[in-house]
Amino acid sequence: MAGDGASSPARSFAIILIVHLAVLVLWQVLVDAFHVPKFVLPSPLATVQTLGTASYAWGANTLVTAVEILGGFALGAFVGVALAVIFSWAPLLSLVLLPLFVTLNMIPKVALGPLFIVWFSYGILPNILIAFSICFFPILLTTARGLREVEPDLLDLVKSLRGSRWTLFRKIQLPGSLPYVFSGMKVGAILAVAGAIVGEFIASERGLGYLMIQVQSSLDTPAMVMAVVLLTLLGVALYGLVLVLERMFVVGDAKQT
Repeated sequence: MAGDGASSPARSFAIILIVHLAVLVLWQVLVDAFHVPKFVLPSPLATVQTLGTASYAWGANTLVTAVEILGGFALGAFVGVALAVIFSWAPLLSLVLLPLFVTLNMIPKVALGPLFIVWFSYGILPNILIAFSICFFPILLTTARGLREVEPDLLDLVKSLRGSRWTLFRKIQLPGSLPYVFSGMKVGAILAVAGAIVGEFIASERGLGYLMIQVQSSLDTPAMVMAVVLLTLLGVALYGLVLVLERMFVVGDAKQT
């Protein structure tokens, strides 16, 4: 049984890898068979070859975008979880402020770009803030829901034993809400990538989004596709990090109980 449990993740990874490789092979074969022009749809080989173009500074631009994504996500996770905890301790504050956050979340994030540039000038910070503004709200909502849906019997038990609010939070609410927290973080990880690219499309001087705008004018489709691939890999890496943390904390907590 233990062997089956250990091999399951490896087997799942192998299946995922095989499917992705099959798609790449099919893509290459179809492009070659139908002689699709490179500017319409480049083959995987032509796409990878663009990494050798030194003027595109792939490493530097990818690093900038990665910092924006990670920064926006980390800020969104911290603020979202912190506010959810505060709201669980102060229901009246939640009643007053949560509708305001709902209204603010309705603002098109593209419209925030020019404002952030006016307030903070060009650079990484406006893009981090756009990524934050997109990924923060789902984390806040799911965490707040998790803190609310802890079993009432457990809460009553701790209160009957004269447990402090901190004990109640640390022993009951926090462990019980972790699945909700990580559920929101997984959504936030996806949205943070979109937020960073939106910021780079609006106005930026570095990053993969900026590079895509630059190569668009010369119809360098392989470079644009390569940028999309790198963005996807960044998103997958961040999502995978959240999954690893979820396994560490949620599963570990379940084992202890």
